[in-house]
This record gives sequence, structure tokens and C-alpha cells, in this order.
Amino acid sequence: MPSTELICLVGAILLLVSIFASKLANKVGIPALLFFLLIGWLVGNFGGVSVYDPVVAKFIGDFALIFILFTGGLSTHWTEIRPIMWQALTLSTVGVFITMILLGTFAWFILGSYSTFLIGVEGISIPQGLLLGAIISSTDAAAVFSVLRSSNIGLSGNLQPLLELESSSNDPMAVLLTTIIIGLLTGENTSFINSGISLILQLVMGAVFGFGMGQFVIWLLNQLNLNAQGLYSVATIALVLLAYSLSSFLGGNGFLAVYIAGIVMGNRKFIHQEYISDFHDGFAWLMQIIMFLTLGMLSVPYSAELSSLASVAIVISLFLMFVARPLSIFISLAWTKIPFKEKLFVSWVGLRGSVPIVLATFPLAANIEEAGEIFVIVTFVVVMSVLIQGFSLVPVARRFGLAISE
Repeated sequence: MPSTELICLVGAILLLVSIFASKLANKVGIPALLFFLLIGWLVGNFGGVSVYDPVVAKFIGDFALIFILFTGGLSTHWTEIRPIMWQALTLSTVGVFITMILLGTFAWFILGSYSTFLIGVEGISIPQGLLLGAIISSTDAAAVFSVLRSSNIGLSGNLQPLLELESSSNDPMAVLLTTIIIGLLTGENTSFINSGISLILQLVMGAVFGFGMGQFVIWLLNQLNLNAQGLYSVATIALVLLAYSLSSFLGGNGFLAVYIAGIVMGNRKFIHQEYISDFHDGFAWLMQIIMFLTLGMLSVPYSAELSSLASVAIVISLFLMFVARPLSIFISLAWTKIPFKEKLFVSWVGLRGSVPIVLATFPLAANIEEAGEIFVIVTFVVVMSVLIQGFSLVPVARRFGLAISE
């Protein structure tokens, strides 16, 4: 086993390299997560440090996702999201579901009936196709706004809060759909009706418990009267983990609970609020770095499948960008008065990020058939999304007249 000194040295170097990579990403104008993933892959391939246990990778991803979602809720301001709340929630629920159906059906068609002819591998079933669609169905707010910040522009009207709330709130829906389909594949859920009831119960229980837990955390922090300010941040870590675990044990969705708890806390006054918010912002960055380094190293054992899956992954990526995402947006927002130009821009701003790759570890940990194939495709789709949509995001915003200088 490596010595403690060596582990600390390697860990320090990886963190520092990731921090400098984020600075480079900010100048180039692409999300830093792509660099984190690349560093993990390079370390796994050429540094001899790989993660071969998907259960460990899933645990790290789950743990990181808890605090990433909580921090996303903590930075969400009610005054900004109130005018577009129902539009964003429609996108984060109905839109995610439509994306899953469209992309899952297309993936089954490409990787099912014609898979042997196209790529020479065994095809996937419809549930496995839907699983792939569910995993890729959510967008990444951090990826979108890191590109905008690096270009010093904002978005006109209510576009920015709409995209921010949609991207922040669609992760729990994607997690729910992924876990439900995995339950169907493993036999834990026996029917789509039971799965639908479970989905509704988890959403309701997670939202209610998250709201109550947010109120409780505020009250408790104000009553603790601790001597050291740093202990308040430690207390919030414990309380966030408590909110996630208790909600999950009681039948709710833990990820939704911590996100709602974060929104409640972000819009109420409590002791050392600025310090706690800054702490969780830094802690969320640390979680993202660790998570993507781990996922990059996890991808090493599956790199051999990339050459055989690259062509079909490109086709799935293009279908997601030009068909599934636009259709889900226009169908979900058909009842709104949002201008056509803004809907078209929202349909293009569908960058995939951390959550799809984390969710891709779920079927690996559950030993689902073709899980390795799904993991490779998801990783490829995320990279394609960041490169194509990330680099074109600002020019498209300017072309539509929706960009404003900041």
C-alpha cells in the first residue's frame, strides 16, 4: 500500500493541477469539468492510478452530488426565480421525461435492432435504452454559466434565472428516473404503475421534507450559540447529510430534499450566513474536482470500448442536441408566452455535465447488462455537449440578440 506521504503528495498535485486547469478553462471559455475529467483519465492511463470499483465511484459521486445540489439551492434567489418558476419546473420535470423517452427510444433503435450491423456489439433492450435516456436527461447549470462568465456576458430578460432554475432542479428528476428504471431492470420494481406511484411519492416527500429540514436547520443554527465560527460550517455539513439520509429512509428523494433545503436557507436570514455560503461554494468545488478526477480514472477500464462505440455515440449526441432537447423544450413550453427565439436558444443551451456521468455509475454498481457500454456513451455525450454547445453558446446568444455585457 502506498505511504501516507505519497498519497498526500499525489492528492495535492492533482488538486493544484485541477485548480490551474479551471483557470485555463475560464480563459478558453469551456466548463472546467472537462479538464477535471481529462486529468483523471490521463492519471489513470499514464499515472497508473485507476478506480476499478464502480461502487466506490458511485459513493463518491453520490456524496459529491449531495453538496453540489445543496450549494445550487443555497445560491438560488427567490426574487429572481419567482416570475419563471412554473416554466422552469415544467422543463425540469416534463422536459426531462420527454427527453428520456425520445433519447431512450432512439438509443434502443441505434443500439438495438441495428447494433450488430453498425458497431458489432450486442444490442440493448428498450428498458436499457430508457435508462441511457434518463441518465443523460438533465442539464448542468455550472457548465452553462461558467461559459457565460468567462465571456463576460449575461442573458436578457428572464432567460438567465430560467436556465439556472431548470438546470439546478432537473437533477433530482433524472436521479429518480434512473433509479426507478434500474429497479425495473433488477426486479426491485415490478411494474410501470408502481414505478409511477413511487416517482410521485418520492417527489412529494422529498420536497416536503426538504422544506421542513431547511426551516429546522435555520432555527438550529440560530440557537446553537457556538464559540467558534468554523463549527457552524461543520454543523451544516452534518445537517445536509442528515436531510439527505432521513428523506431517503422515509421514502422521499434525498437529492431533491437537500436542494429544497438549500433554497429555503438561501432565502432566509441565519447566523454567519455569508461565511457559510462561501464555505459551501468552496466545498462544492472540492466535491466537483474529486468527483471528476474519480470518474476520469474510472473510465480507464472502459476505454477499450470507445473505438467501437464512438460512431454511435456521436449519432446519439447529435440527436440529443438537434432533436430530443429542442422537442422537449417546445413541447414543455407550448403553454407559455415565451418568444420563439428564446425557446430556440433554451433548446440549444442544454449542456450536459456532472450529473449524467455520476448517474452512469449507478448501472455499473448494480451490475446491469451493458452498463459499461452505457457509461462510455454517456461520457462521450457529455464531452461532445461541452465542446460543441459550450464553444457555440456565446455566439448563438449574440446572434439571437439575447446577450448583454456584464
